[in-house]
Amino acid sequence: MLKKNNKSFTTISDVAKYAKVGKTSVSRYLNGEQDKLSDELREKIAQAIAHLDFRPNHSARMLRAGHSKLIGLLLADVTNPYSIDVLQGVEHVCRREGYMLMVCNTDNEKELQDRYLSLLEAHRVDGIIVNTAGMAQKQVSNLKRLSCPLVLVDRINTSLGFDTVGLDNEAAVKEACQHLQANAYEAILVVTESIAIDPRQARVDAIQAFAKENDNITCDVIEIEKMSVSLLVKVITDFIAAHPKRKKAIFTTNGVAMMSTAKALKQLDIRIGTHIGLISIDDPEWAQLFEGGITVMRQPTQQIGQTACERLLARVQGNNEAPQHIKLKAELIVRHST
Repeated sequence: MLKKNNKSFTTISDVAKYAKVGKTSVSRYLNGEQDKLSDELREKIAQAIAHLDFRPNHSARMLRAGHSKLIGLLLADVTNPYSIDVLQGVEHVCRREGYMLMVCNTDNEKELQDRYLSLLEAHRVDGIIVNTAGMAQKQVSNLKRLSCPLVLVDRINTSLGFDTVGLDNEAAVKEACQHLQANAYEAILVVTESIAIDPRQARVDAIQAFAKENDNITCDVIEIEKMSVSLLVKVITDFIAAHPKRKKAIFTTNGVAMMSTAKALKQLDIRIGTHIGLISIDDPEWAQLFEGGITVMRQPTQQIGQTACERLLARVQGNNEAPQHIKLKAELIVRHST
């Protein structure tokens, strides 16, 4: 008598041997064709499956059918609230559509990115969603070697031949600037991480364009590769001194820059909303609590994840239309800081 073996996987052949039936009968039983089997056969196979603790290898079955029902998600920084929300959006669609999600965190390291891409290829994922924040252009270009469908999150350039899903940066910045203008702010200091990343460059360009079109507003930009609170203290002090008679505000291009700026203002004992305005793109939870709250343009991050996954699954299922850049709208959340 064949016994359960906990050290290896039980196969269809093992089930057939134990039940003393053909492999075809076991396959029919597993594939939902039980009506083609006699009651006696069904009972024998069911008992064999229970005794051997047989678990069908769905991955192998799917691969034979030409798809794995696996989706890969490559995140640049899994600790970033933006990435977490995107992940939740992707996961929601995968759960709804019956796909498994493989999540890889690259920590913004090219070696890890290459390793995970090879791993995802080895698992024959049906497609990959890549959150490219922090990725240099060369790293993004390397994604072209992949044979499976790909969707980029938070990227603007469609010349690479991939669909992209992200924020409508121009519209978000314009609405934020109009809010500042309506509240009589005249001098804007833009604080940003490296503008080598497409979305940040787009946000800075949009702010500068708004200032150029409105003579009553000036715009200074400070780009800091790795946010330094001590450097920001000096920058903010100089900015305030340069505009003594004007109502001033700071515009940060993401949550990381907002956090460092808030720390610098705290260190300077400058009260936001009273001595200076502060507005940002991104809405981490702490922004609601800092000195009465910081005004933000809230990104629809979960919707971005859902849209990216739906777009990817459309490609997996054979959609071959030209690459699209899908832009989603931000929401202005007005708080004490402006």
